[in-house]
Amino acid sequence: MRAALTVLTVFLSLDFLSAQSKSDVRNNSNTQTGAAGQKTKSQPHIIFVLIDDQGFNDIGYHNPTIKTPTLDKLAAEGVILENYYVQPICTPSRSQLITGRYQIHTGLQHSIIRPRQPSCLPSHMDTLPERLRQAGYATHMVGKWHLGFYRKACLPTRKGFDTFFGSLTGSVDYYSYRSCDGPGLCGYDLHDNESVAWGQEGKYSTTLFTQRARKILERHNPTARPLFLLLSLQAVHTPLQPPKSYIYPYRDMANVARRKFAAMVSTVDEAVRNVTYALRKYGYYRNSVIIYSTDNGAQPFIGGSNWPLRGKKGTYWEGGVRGVAFVHSPLLKRRRRVSKALLHITDWFPTLVGLAGGNISQSQGLDGFDVWTTISEGTESPRTEVLHNIDPLHKTESWDDRPRKTPSAASPSKGTGFKKPKKQKKVLKKQKPNKKSGFKLKSTKRPQLFSRPAPKSKKSKPGTKLKLKSGPKSKPAPKARQQPRLYSEPKIQSSGSPSASGAYRQISKSKSKRTTSQNHNLSQSRPAQTKSKKKLREQLKPGSKQTFLQNQNTSQSGTPAPSLQSTPSPLWDASVQAAIRVGDWKLLTGDPGHGDWVPLQMLPTLPGRWWNLERSSVPPRKSAAHRNIWLFNITADPFERRDLADQRPDVVQQLLARLAYYNQTAVPVYFPPDDPRANPSRHGEAWVPWADQEEEGKYQGVYKKGRSGKKKRKKKKCPLCKLKAFFLKLNTGMMSNGI
Repeated sequence: MRAALTVLTVFLSLDFLSAQSKSDVRNNSNTQTGAAGQKTKSQPHIIFVLIDDQGFNDIGYHNPTIKTPTLDKLAAEGVILENYYVQPICTPSRSQLITGRYQIHTGLQHSIIRPRQPSCLPSHMDTLPERLRQAGYATHMVGKWHLGFYRKACLPTRKGFDTFFGSLTGSVDYYSYRSCDGPGLCGYDLHDNESVAWGQEGKYSTTLFTQRARKILERHNPTARPLFLLLSLQAVHTPLQPPKSYIYPYRDMANVARRKFAAMVSTVDEAVRNVTYALRKYGYYRNSVIIYSTDNGAQPFIGGSNWPLRGKKGTYWEGGVRGVAFVHSPLLKRRRRVSKALLHITDWFPTLVGLAGGNISQSQGLDGFDVWTTISEGTESPRTEVLHNIDPLHKTESWDDRPRKTPSAASPSKGTGFKKPKKQKKVLKKQKPNKKSGFKLKSTKRPQLFSRPAPKSKKSKPGTKLKLKSGPKSKPAPKARQQPRLYSEPKIQSSGSPSASGAYRQISKSKSKRTTSQNHNLSQSRPAQTKSKKKLREQLKPGSKQTFLQNQNTSQSGTPAPSLQSTPSPLWDASVQAAIRVGDWKLLTGDPGHGDWVPLQMLPTLPGRWWNLERSSVPPRKSAAHRNIWLFNITADPFERRDLADQRPDVVQQLLARLAYYNQTAVPVYFPPDDPRANPSRHGEAWVPWADQEEEGKYQGVYKKGRSGKKKRKKKKCPLCKLKAFFLKLNTGMMSNGI
């Protein structure tokens, strides 16, 4: 009996030891997988929804007449970004999102990338999807690219995305996917990775892109690898083509364009609802961050609305650059609130890379800040200033600074007038393509190319040490900020305030010939106007080092900020289009774009008497057409109705110094001519890359379209043609109202 019990005890102990060893093996394997799982769990899934041309007044929580229940709910449960800035047009905004750098540092300061332009993102710059992929993310993009495609190296799949499905150009038909770049220059533009996705005609763009996004979420394993999805919808960009079923809820809107535009916003709301449902269904939602952002302001006369902000898409008024945005995530520590922290679209690069656990130090020359704690916890934003842009190719002439014409004795009746400025001769000419070299552009200066390496180091952010003096009674800036904020509401002097016109008067143009490179290489100070060509030549001698350095753009981002007191006056060529926001202050120079306030109520027909209501209240000498410098306190005056440039010349001077500093770090504008080889008729009626991989450095200089020397024949007046056009427009309006 005892022997049997002994044998049984031995067997039980052996079974226990074997079971314990198996459990130890299981625990060890679970520990290993748990470490990997913990790393994956700490990396949230990032879904970035980028909308095209949605205005400040085109979302439900700003305007209840726009029906966006999904967007309103997501925004209300997350953090609404009410002080968030983008660029006024498509390409610059998208480039800043992808690279995290201002457009003055990528060469895309001027306009957009047209379909036939051999231009794209600089090849030496890293991108957001590349950094996320290095951090272990699966990266996918669906929708509109619009960052160039002339070489295969410019395609999204070569810029860090594992897959791409969408369009490469800027404006595509929502059903036929045809994109045009002029009469007879139309082609099919829908791509699946690096091949043309034929056979999708008839399917609505927003619906098609949403279906592809849901397929990506369905096929990916959320527990195995984190996901980054950029859903860049084409909506609500023109053409206005909503499905008829979405128009009916807005049947009471009198304006036809506004009705269609609102219907397209509703299609976006449904798309976001379907994507959010897929996130919950397939297990992404609990560990996800959903970011919603527009790329620029809306076009008021094509259905959009930026009310009550001033300006529209393409302008540097608040209506063009202040964007609609919110963040929704279960990972937010402080939800259900509105954030008024100053944020910019460049901030997403370091914010998302930091959130993903990536190494942001590998990306040199970033202009963005990591603002996740600002969004999630409500801490103060590290950003205190935003450079909207400096476009040296967009110059205007001030009315006050035009050379005056003295009355002539031969014609005393004409009185005092103004001389017409001489037209500058084109330096860069478009020539016939050669088999070997493509385009040849004449330039007196050796151009700088994108292939050069990026700046090695950036010790300090531009905008770290700037204090505006308001007099002995001004309070010091708070110490909690990393960058001192400019003080808030200024004290406007009712009388005796010094005029700022002498401080920033535009320098009149010289009669001598200037090259294009000299025109768009700005300096902090320019030589005063000379009375003779001889004196001008002496100032511009190659041997004069000081003058040469003053007229050059440098790309050293680590250059220390100039001393504001020692900076000579005038600080800035006010004819150059530029805009900057520092603290509460915003400065605009040159031509910021059409700056009317479009009323909330959209009229059923073309603009009537109200068109001049806002402008007629401004004195003629101070109207927008006759000025080239504006200053606003955006915190106290978010609608830009009170220009304080004359009352605060001290603030104007210091913001001009900031523009001059930023211009020192700018790279030359890269704006090449159109390439005839891009014509879709040469590529099977589709927009595809047309240049070889070795052609990156072939297109040099800047091409600016100008009028040809041939005089155009004046068209004969045709009263009958005008009458026909009137009835055609009337008929079209009546048919549209019947929708």
